[in-house]
Amino acid sequence: MEAFSVEHEFDFTDKHFAKIRAFVTAHTGIVLPDTKKDMVYGRLSKHIRQRHQGSFDSFCEAIDNADAEEQDCLINAITTNLTAFFREKHHFDFLKNTVLPELLIKNKQTKRIRIWSAGCSTGEEPYSIAICLYDFFRDKPDWDVKVLASDLDANVVKQGESAVYEAIRVKSLSENELKSWFERGTGKNDGLYRIKSPIRSLITFKRLNLLHEWPVSGPFDVIFCRNVVIYFDKATQSVLFSRFAEKMSSKAYLLIGHSESLFNVSDQFEPLGHTVYQRKES
Repeated sequence: MEAFSVEHEFDFTDKHFAKIRAFVTAHTGIVLPDTKKDMVYGRLSKHIRQRHQGSFDSFCEAIDNADAEEQDCLINAITTNLTAFFREKHHFDFLKNTVLPELLIKNKQTKRIRIWSAGCSTGEEPYSIAICLYDFFRDKPDWDVKVLASDLDANVVKQGESAVYEAIRVKSLSENELKSWFERGTGKNDGLYRIKSPIRSLITFKRLNLLHEWPVSGPFDVIFCRNVVIYFDKATQSVLFSRFAEKMSSKAYLLIGHSESLFNVSDQFEPLGHTVYQRKES
């Protein structure tokens, strides 16, 4: 007997959901409980209407046949992209006031800093990081500071690369901050804001699946991976954080989401409070 669900325009059975759920978990690590069935339907229904004449059978068949475009559509629909500039502000205060002054001494020989925004969504997080770097190193042009911004969703990576945001996306910033960090659109671009070029130049955007091979070298001094692993099971989280540790310099920092924890997941990091962790000395 099928589980209770709200009435749907298109036939969406438990078999359809099971097939979609298995693919999502295998390719993204995200675990979808039964309670997410209606959410999955809601995120896919428009695509099913437009491309599959309302047939989830047709869509699932395309997924089974390894149709890359349809698989990308499914991944992009399921991954969550809630974000904002300087979201969880205490992390950026810690970056500016503690981490960067510390790295100024620690890395004084190489004058090199690398930060990874893993699960960067539409770019607000990596641009917030880059703004901190830009402000801190503005009078230190001989330093090589870069941010890697990666996400599984090709659409949000493209959005992030554009560096263009509607007014509602920057409403939390002051007028002085907007003037310092953004170019204001005029004419047909009125109401749009674009991150200034010197800040954009600090970031490389890359589509990357955290469960697959990482074409990144490191070592990273800081990794932001916030509100990503909350959708993974404990075993997947453990493997991911172990791989992060391998790409980090000694005593590098890991920042995770407010509802996430490394308790019973990884013993390679020391908790510092407020979802900030430091890699133990190797």
